[in-house]
Amino acid sequence: MSVVSKIKSNPGLKKFVHWLLIPSGEARPRLWVRWFVNPFYHHKGKGAVVRYNARMDVFPFKNFSLGSKSIIEDFATINNGVGDVIIGNNCGIGIGNVIIGPVTLGDYVMFAQNIVVSGLNHGYEDISTPPRLQKVITKQITIMDNVWIGANSVITAGVTIGKHSIVGAGSVVTKSIPDYSVAVGNPAKVIKKYNFTTNAWEKA
Repeated sequence: MSVVSKIKSNPGLKKFVHWLLIPSGEARPRLWVRWFVNPFYHHKGKGAVVRYNARMDVFPFKNFSLGSKSIIEDFATINNGVGDVIIGNNCGIGIGNVIIGPVTLGDYVMFAQNIVVSGLNHGYEDISTPPRLQKVITKQITIMDNVWIGANSVITAGVTIGKHSIVGAGSVVTKSIPDYSVAVGNPAKVIKKYNFTTNAWEKA
């Protein structure tokens, strides 16, 4: 049995290791994890930049990858505590963005400011227990190549956004968006699609 398997199979040991990695009641790793573990455990591509004021809540028990020439701007928060966060090459994660895994971004994905992309939800069904203490539910978010997300948008758990699609500012995406589409609103709806016959964007 591997060390990881032994830890997972022993509730007391698992709780202790969790405490070593994360202070009680918090969602960010301890300083020693950020300094001495993450730089050696997670992939950061050539020319990738993480700004000084970005909050990198990434842990060694889930994957985090930042592709070549991608940038995470100041005041963004990245959290892989409940799911992998994979960011492709030449991506721009704008000021104030929040990305909570499981999330996968393709190449040349562009996020404007104050976007929330979260593959995490909390259960709420048991009314005798606060939602904060109920079971965490995760669903994969996938954003394909060449996607542009406008400022103040929200991408909810389980959504896939197709290749070269655009999400208008302030939109709330609750359902998947096909390739080569423009979607806006709350909930977001497709208003344009690219027609490869006429080589033009046309109303949906």
